[in-house]
Amino acid sequence: MTEKTALTPATHTAPPAKFSHGVRKGNILQVAGQVGFLPAVEGEPPTVAGPTLREQTLQTFANVKAILEEGGASWDDVMMMRVYLTDVDHFAEMNVIYNQYFQEEGLKAPASARTTVYVGLPAGLLIEIDALAVLG
Repeated sequence: MTEKTALTPATHTAPPAKFSHGVRKGNILQVAGQVGFLPAVEGEPPTVAGPTLREQTLQTFANVKAILEEGGASWDDVMMMRVYLTDVDHFAEMNVIYNQYFQEEGLKAPASARTTVYVGLPAGLLIEIDALAVLG
């Protein structure tokens, strides 16, 4: 049986509760919901990348990518992404940012499946993204 491995890139602080930023077991890698926090600075609280949806979305993608890479995966391995927005009015703008980002990343495989839902997040946060990757 394959062992489960927790993934915490150097850019991330320890989670605020008993969970992992990412977990890999065999060829399955699950990235926990990530938000637009800038890379961690030891001894300082997390800092949001900026007040705009674009700033937070791009930083959230960077945070998801860091966990994928920590687990030996890439965007091409992602099968499913879930996007959580705090404002229904951000849907169209997020799609523009999303499409541009993956075009610039040179995504080789067909795009992953995706679900977008609307939720409440802590004050100042506009977006959260999680991902499921299958390697190999």
